[in-house]
Amino acid sequence: MRTRGLARMRGWGGAGAMAVACALTGSLVLVLPQAGGAAGSGKDEDRVSQGSPAAAPARAKECETPEESLSPSGKDGPTIEDIRNRKVKKLIVGVDQNSYRWGYRDPNKKTATLEGFDIDLAHRIAEDILGDRDAVLFRAIPTNQRVKAIQSGQVDMVVRTMTINCDRKEDVAFSTAYFKTGQQVLAPKSSDITGFDDTLDGKRVCSAKGSTALTQLGELKKKKVIDADISTTVPNQLDCLVRLQLGEVDAVVTDSALAASQAAQDPTVELKGDEPLNTEYYGVAMKKPENGKDDLVRRVNQVLEDYRKSGWQKSYDKWLKPGLGESAGPPAPKYSD
Repeated sequence: MRTRGLARMRGWGGAGAMAVACALTGSLVLVLPQAGGAAGSGKDEDRVSQGSPAAAPARAKECETPEESLSPSGKDGPTIEDIRNRKVKKLIVGVDQNSYRWGYRDPNKKTATLEGFDIDLAHRIAEDILGDRDAVLFRAIPTNQRVKAIQSGQVDMVVRTMTINCDRKEDVAFSTAYFKTGQQVLAPKSSDITGFDDTLDGKRVCSAKGSTALTQLGELKKKKVIDADISTTVPNQLDCLVRLQLGEVDAVVTDSALAASQAAQDPTVELKGDEPLNTEYYGVAMKKPENGKDDLVRRVNQVLEDYRKSGWQKSYDKWLKPGLGESAGPPAPKYSD
């Protein structure tokens, strides 16, 4: 079985090798501890992925519009002042480094500079707060450590294709939405899988730990919409593509935006189904304001106000347009106050 899997991977060519290389690189530079400080509270970052789907209806009543955030403000406050008064004046941002076109290190380039859509946004936030777009320290974190990294103070914020939802908002604060997406199936072009339907029955499906994809799969299984094997979970989403290339799984479920980027990496796979299963939004995640210290959240929302007018489209065209096509533009912000 192992030999057949490796043979299949070789057949996928250079793009497959690139995905493997990125995944291996990601495993080598992880700098965040599994627990520590607030991260040792015993809470799993993504109860949303591990908890019971039955809790979702009650949550919806309390949080009907999770993408709402605090109104924007360009004023400085105690949180921003603390960042500026550091000995090393840098904004510390949790990112991915192996999500193609979002946050990744291209193994075909000599430099190890992170690049992608999320990376552009992080630079813009650093430029506004510290006056220097390069005054940012990136820390690569896996999907299921994002909230822990924020709560423990390992990072000031996470800019990492992080879906805004009600459960996560109990643990962290989010900016307004900067990207619209939804869950979609990724599988080989030769596969008979057609989307979130009975063609997934009996298939092995991979998703990332702590992801909304895993939550969605659990809910679909509970409702008996699908009867797939969803036991394969990985720390980082790109690992799923590697598993698919090795023949260890039959399909991947992730955000359509990430799936499109993976399909761009490997032309032998494609998104299945005409439309995403649902609608989700990415936001910048930060520590929940304490004692009224909400200046960082409001400042990021101000940056996003400006970025939607100048910067967002340019970044989209550079990184995402090749895989996602023309864009209708960024989602309109929603404010709770």
